[in-house]
Amino acid sequence: MEQTLIEYGQALKQLYGTDQQIIAKQIKRFQQLEDDFQNHFGEADLHYFSTPGRIEISGNHTDHNHGMVLAASIDLDTIAVAAKTSENEIVVYSEGYDGPFVVKLVDLDAKEEEKGTTIALIRGIASRIKELGGKLGGLNICISSTVLPGSGLSSSASFEVLIGTVLNCLYNEYRFPPEELAAIGQFAENKYFGKPCGLMDQMACAVGGIIFIDFKVPENPIVKKVKFDFSKENICVLVVDTGGNHSDLTQDYAAIPAEMKAIARDMGSNVLREISKERFLEALPELRKKHGDRAILRSLHFIGENERVADQVASLEKGDFAKFINFVEDSGNSSYKLLQNIYTTKNFREQGIAMALAITENYLAKGHVGACRVHGGGFAGTILVILPERQVKEYRKDIEHVFGENCVTILSFRKHGTLCLNDFN
Repeated sequence: MEQTLIEYGQALKQLYGTDQQIIAKQIKRFQQLEDDFQNHFGEADLHYFSTPGRIEISGNHTDHNHGMVLAASIDLDTIAVAAKTSENEIVVYSEGYDGPFVVKLVDLDAKEEEKGTTIALIRGIASRIKELGGKLGGLNICISSTVLPGSGLSSSASFEVLIGTVLNCLYNEYRFPPEELAAIGQFAENKYFGKPCGLMDQMACAVGGIIFIDFKVPENPIVKKVKFDFSKENICVLVVDTGGNHSDLTQDYAAIPAEMKAIARDMGSNVLREISKERFLEALPELRKKHGDRAILRSLHFIGENERVADQVASLEKGDFAKFINFVEDSGNSSYKLLQNIYTTKNFREQGIAMALAITENYLAKGHVGACRVHGGGFAGTILVILPERQVKEYRKDIEHVFGENCVTILSFRKHGTLCLNDFN
């Protein structure tokens, strides 16, 4: 295995950098996964896959109302070793789980009792590929991930896109482009898993790089890579894990798009993207009476955040990092004050995100450069912090004092999205 992966040296460097220690660590990671595969399934003609996690830079809760998003794939990823089989089933062993996830390909209907499970995602992906005219067949797969669940880095989207990529490579000769693999993953999460997510997470994992996505036409979103190298500017991107639990937050997440779309429907449209700011403000008094203040405030967030994404992309393309940082701060303030996804009202005693933001803002108020904001869906989990590299050590001391020494992850952006190492050029 090690010799085989050395043959993929260029791919490994593109994914993980040129540091030989890091490359050796990744080779060992794939080696362990191949050993697991052989223990479970025996010898086979293997293919090796990698799908990144992602961060959301801006566009908090905008995709589900056909808004704009700025996101990026990262160096943490979900990897797989996979092979075809003659059996008409997909068998997945995932690190950290005792037994396999098995989906019989003769039965691809959604099942109520499977909602919220890994099996539901696998079944949903296979079902959608078949609906779209793709081919299915037996697979044995072993999976490992550094995109930890609940980290706010889209472990579920990374997994979904990875499963789709394995089927796309081994049975469909790459007929599905990355953007369509993203939509397949979203379908599985919406219809089979039961979570009403947008498409941003899957799109960032599938396409790779720093990307601007415009979901005005969600069936055919505009995806553009943004050229800006944070590392050359000596800028670090961090996520701080506040230790919150996402397990009972589905209703909180679902309420955001539901409230926004209720406002839009009352104004004769399906989504807020179709409503101008002027029309919305004019209708404000009547909308308040009917929908209440929270739905109004969340809709105001959408309108401002959507404009902000376009401004952030422009500032990065011009190399104006100071203006970009100001927009990140504005995005964070809007999420906190208007979107209100900082903590769940079900458990007001637990406000880890608010606490982490307060500590970070206190640090920045000492005259330091940088910005912070809630990361991802919110209510629990992580915050995003952008700082000059020279400030990271001092900041970590402040934040780790409260959340522990392992709460900070320093991320690097990855240029490539989901791929099969065997076919990487």
